[in-house]
Amino acid sequence: MSKPKILVSHNNFPQAILEQLMKVFDVQIIDKPMIKTIKQDLVDNIFGKFALLGSRVPTIDEQVIEAAGPSLKVISTTSMGYEHIDTNALKKRGIILCNTVHATTDRVAELTVGLLIATARNFLDANQQMKLGKFPTSVGMGLTNSVVGIIGCGNIGIAVAKMLRGFKLNELLYTSRKPKPEMECLGGQLVSTDYLVGRSDYIILATVLVPETTYIINKDRLALMKPNAVIINVGRGKLINQDDLVEALQTKRIRGAGLDVMTPEPLPLDHPLMTMDNVVLLPHIAGGNTIEAPMEKSQLAIDNIFAVFNNQPIPCEVKL
Repeated sequence: MSKPKILVSHNNFPQAILEQLMKVFDVQIIDKPMIKTIKQDLVDNIFGKFALLGSRVPTIDEQVIEAAGPSLKVISTTSMGYEHIDTNALKKRGIILCNTVHATTDRVAELTVGLLIATARNFLDANQQMKLGKFPTSVGMGLTNSVVGIIGCGNIGIAVAKMLRGFKLNELLYTSRKPKPEMECLGGQLVSTDYLVGRSDYIILATVLVPETTYIINKDRLALMKPNAVIINVGRGKLINQDDLVEALQTKRIRGAGLDVMTPEPLPLDHPLMTMDNVVLLPHIAGGNTIEAPMEKSQLAIDNIFAVFNNQPIPCEVKL
């Protein structure tokens, strides 16, 4: 009896992961690194596959799903976000979508807190001045007695809040579709987005990118912020209207920003954000720049596929 077929969208997966798949599936690997794989590669190779194992690129839209035919049952991505996937196309065909949010929650939360402190206390500027033989003159702000607002309180937002509880915050605000008991236990207050951005000293974006959150931070909401406000974004670049953010930073409308995500990625070297002293930029590494990350995320991604194949509970299914 022939094995069910699986398409692996790039050649960056650990060999140990591929060997596990090969015991059960007929595995076809697109022989390109993740950043070089394009949608046409999927279209040309996905027909007849039971599963697609991928990452945050390339786009998986109606054309890709249609090319797969009726055999495709599950798509599992090593990314937390899934805005590159047409969820409506999956839903109408009954295809299961899985991600790896459970494998990356604490890792992203750790980086979020680190990025928050580095931005608030001007770590990078101080480091640069020291290496030039100068004494840093810029001063930052602490977290003690501050107001922190978290936009989007899923697993990551809650994990960030738990890590911040030792910083003696004055207030912890959050937005969500409904009250979160975990946040209430930490003293968190469910508020509107407008209230949060106007009240907070530090605004953390940890929400998913969907139509209603696209450009949730824009010129109007930047105008509501305190002059000392700092924005931290570990969600997706398009949560912020980047042109509006640049203007707010250039005019000192707000104090600073720490961005792990931006638009586009990578950011052009001549982009205004690249030269601003009040901005800390990271190359979208929140969920991945640890030794253990690639294996943990890849393992969860294939565990999702094995669960679907064996008709068992799925570790990390996205509810469509």
